[in-house]
Amino acid sequence: MEPSRRPLRQEWLTWQDVDKLVDVLLPQLRAAGHFDAMIIITRGGIVPGGLLAEALDITEVLNAAVDFPAEHDLEGKTRLLVWPKFLQFPEDSLLASKRLLIVDDVWGSGRTSTAVKSRVQAADATGFTCVFHFNPYRSLFSRAEPDFYAAITDAYIIYPWEISRGVKGITSDIPGLHPTDSN
Repeated sequence: MEPSRRPLRQEWLTWQDVDKLVDVLLPQLRAAGHFDAMIIITRGGIVPGGLLAEALDITEVLNAAVDFPAEHDLEGKTRLLVWPKFLQFPEDSLLASKRLLIVDDVWGSGRTSTAVKSRVQAADATGFTCVFHFNPYRSLFSRAEPDFYAAITDAYIIYPWEISRGVKGITSDIPGLHPTDSN
């Protein structure tokens, strides 16, 4: 994330906060009908996807790993490329004609979720995006948003599974957090 686009505040969640997010999502998801399978976007969607798969009794869980490669211009500035690189993605035959729940933790720019949903549609399946947090202030899409979300935020969200492993390595991304504060 570019420094000029960094959120001004962070929100540290507990497991109880996560339970509340799941409780907000479940009625929405159940009202939408049956999902044949779930695609979890790694890494952020692994824990939310697991929690939702268990609660919704979705037994077919697939994963997608997406990268937006960066290139550096002559001035040394980093520019993310528009086209995603799919590091892992289910075969089209596993998706065709299915209703799929696509799960990630946060919709920031929206690029990852929309790239996965587009590829799902190209496989002749119907995809529904689902995140714990939607940040409309960072989204690059004026006409797209997650199909399901538990909360709207403008903060940098830190989930409890990120806290328990420590925030070493992400402290440089969190304004105001000193590396020794993570221990």
